[in-house]
Amino acid sequence: MTDLRNVVSAVDEGLVEALAPSPSQYELQQALTDFPKVDLHRHLEGSLRLRTLMEIARQEGLDLPQEEEQLREQVQIGSTEPKTLPNFLSKFRVLRTVYRSPEIIRRVTHEAIEDAAIDNVVYLELRFTPAALSQARDFPIPEVIEWVIEFAGEAAHKFEIRVGLIASVNRHEPVELAEAVAQIAADHAGEGIFGLDLAGNELDYPADSFTSIFKSAEQAGLNTTVHAGEWTGAESVNQALSTMGATRIGHGVRVLEDMEVVAMARDRRVAFEVCLTSNLHSGVVGGMAEHPLMEMINAGLVVTLNTDDPGISNIRLSDEYFTAVSELGLSEGTLKGLILSGAQYSFLPEPEKKELERRLQQSLGLGMNSGKDMSR
Repeated sequence: MTDLRNVVSAVDEGLVEALAPSPSQYELQQALTDFPKVDLHRHLEGSLRLRTLMEIARQEGLDLPQEEEQLREQVQIGSTEPKTLPNFLSKFRVLRTVYRSPEIIRRVTHEAIEDAAIDNVVYLELRFTPAALSQARDFPIPEVIEWVIEFAGEAAHKFEIRVGLIASVNRHEPVELAEAVAQIAADHAGEGIFGLDLAGNELDYPADSFTSIFKSAEQAGLNTTVHAGEWTGAESVNQALSTMGATRIGHGVRVLEDMEVVAMARDRRVAFEVCLTSNLHSGVVGGMAEHPLMEMINAGLVVTLNTDDPGISNIRLSDEYFTAVSELGLSEGTLKGLILSGAQYSFLPEPEKKELERRLQQSLGLGMNSGKDMSR
């Protein structure tokens, strides 16, 4: 794991000044880039570099535009296009055609982890959907999972970043497929894979069918997180917590529609993996000023800031921090608390989690007891 004392020297010297009243945009962006970061919600398939996609398309003879801007329109959210769920999900149609060899999966995995490391992410939980990676060539699911474990390990060592993997299953895919993925992931619990995630369109595909799968995964030693409260209301968060036993919630911004569910999540100290730009791009919020991040924090919920699909949204985690500070009014102290919450509610084994917390507290200038409920 990277020594955060070296990574964050710029934070101690420059962050307070940069976050002082009326800093220049550049100074603020640079200070936040230097910040050590934890990203708990980043999809591998949504992290593909545009230039890499262009190269793969040429090499594989894919029927895709050869001009960068034309290709960008198919895989990234533009400023003038509709901010809707169907449009957001449509970007994955092209992205899932490119995984045509283990070498391509290796390259995309390496680059996703490299991009995180360049952005001073010191701990990354990278989730991947085995069914999506196997789709183009009908690769066996067990092999795909083993490949990603191997390739992520290579990249973590090369770029000096700690990486934990989360296997994702989609709501719209057959339950039998989810069962197979969950079982194979459980076989690798603690050996690279830390958790199981339920993703996809919660609007049209409720989670009922997956409850037993997630219960079994938890018993087998996997942590669980569920996309909920993103495109449907607080009832999906309630289901994820009460029925499925999720310990974290992906997005979850609509939990505020039911204060009883808010109270349950607060009492259980469930962490919400908030992704600001993704919520804007998928139409969850009509504008960034409407995002309920601050309301969630003020309600006493545990909140972390994450990227979701940095390739589709064309962002870094530093950009999400900048948005939170400059557009939503997040203070320096609260931002530090969110970063520390990322460590505290990670799926790392307990000894590593404690060590990451300690290093972040030291690097961020926080007291050893200041980590409790810092996101509140």
